[in-house]
Amino acid sequence: MTDPYGFLRTPRRPVPPRPVEERLNDWHEVYAGQALLPLVSEQAGRCMDCGIPFCHNGCPLGNLIPEWNAYASRGDWRAAAERLHATNNFPEFTGRLCPAPCEEACVLALNADPVTIKNVEQAIADEIWERGYAPPHPPHRLSGKTVAVIGSGPAGLAAAQQLTRTGHTVVVYERADRLGGLLRYGIPSFKMEKYQIDRRVEQMLAEGTKFRTGADVGGELDARELRRRHDAVIIAVGAGERRELPVPGRELAGIHQAMDYLTFANRVVEGDYATPPVTAEGRHVVVVGGGDTGSDCLGTALRQGASSVVQLDINPEPGRERTEAHPWPTYPKVYRISHAHEEARGREGTDPRLFSSATLAFEGDPAGRVCALHLTEVEPQARQPLPGSERVLPAELVLLALGFSGPERDSGLRTQYELALDDRGNFARDSAFAAEGTGGAEGVFVAGDAGRGQSLVVWAIAEGRSAAAATDRYLTGATTLPAPVTAHDRPMVP
Repeated sequence: MTDPYGFLRTPRRPVPPRPVEERLNDWHEVYAGQALLPLVSEQAGRCMDCGIPFCHNGCPLGNLIPEWNAYASRGDWRAAAERLHATNNFPEFTGRLCPAPCEEACVLALNADPVTIKNVEQAIADEIWERGYAPPHPPHRLSGKTVAVIGSGPAGLAAAQQLTRTGHTVVVYERADRLGGLLRYGIPSFKMEKYQIDRRVEQMLAEGTKFRTGADVGGELDARELRRRHDAVIIAVGAGERRELPVPGRELAGIHQAMDYLTFANRVVEGDYATPPVTAEGRHVVVVGGGDTGSDCLGTALRQGASSVVQLDINPEPGRERTEAHPWPTYPKVYRISHAHEEARGREGTDPRLFSSATLAFEGDPAGRVCALHLTEVEPQARQPLPGSERVLPAELVLLALGFSGPERDSGLRTQYELALDDRGNFARDSAFAAEGTGGAEGVFVAGDAGRGQSLVVWAIAEGRSAAAATDRYLTGATTLPAPVTAHDRPMVP
């Protein structure tokens, strides 16, 4: 265990990000080179070895947080790495991208500052690679069974790695030209640089997983034929059905879906473009949507040299403390500042967000390009416009970051497997991740956002691991693979 008085003696000190003025001039990670091991070990020592570690329940993967905190506090990085990898295939992803519901579930969070669990996790993950603690683990023998995994996001990669290591021959089919799903093109490099994906793929290749990029299953590649060629199929295509904003002027040039904009920016970093087809440089930018994707657009626009950036959030500004509606240990809706918000405040001096704001219409110039956005304040509960609150913002680039409503409805994948939809618009499945439908859906499983709806990277990995266990059981009649969640689990994060 750690120092039993550490949480009393040591105040919470998160790892500091790079200075704003430095990171706005490049695309490297906000925390690049900032993993300060003495600080992290000191903070891990605040873990109080509580009788019931609620952080386990706050983490969909059931990460063994007190255990690897104890090892990190003593600088035993090999043991910490083993404990972290015991439940998480890709801690370098979650350590950078997860909003850390485990911290809000920390027992210390009842009346004090929680342990900096996310910082400790990222530090261990980085030491795993720095010290060579992530060797390939090929299976001792092959089962003779083959599995197709459709989609190479975190759910698909986790399922593929679990099944490969247990002895099945796994082929991952990815529609894009590179592997990683939204990790590759939807997450900006300043949150996670793409070599993090590449070296995991290299590890998986060495273990025996096969990859096929440019493979549009349900399009050029018939999904039913794929099922005939494999003993099982896992669908992990994510939630790609984008929400729209049906207001006057939506057809004007200069209004783009956020994911298209982020993909272009990521492709510049990958070297595909010298300059992005859509850029914020020198423009007044409005981001419609108050979530993480909107924040990613904000940080990207700032790095591209936008004249100004405003982010609209239809929700009211949250309070600084959790309310009775979000009791401990749930993840509370409170006022939070992302690194992109911090960057905008450093440049503009104010929070770039306008809360309780909704778009009424877009205004265009004579050339048919957007030049202004008309908005209104809304009543917090009913979200109805407040008369007399209308205003106009200059808008030369508008980015719609409104989230996703499930997997693509009209995909050939859904049609060819005749997959049913649940009441939330996701691919329907039973509690063991088996797809519901006809037309070849027997032996087909659904994991990640395609079945859950848009969610967190940690849930995607947890679902990938559980879907792998369900698939292994289907193929062999039993399984020893861990299954951290069922398909019907609901997150603690609202």
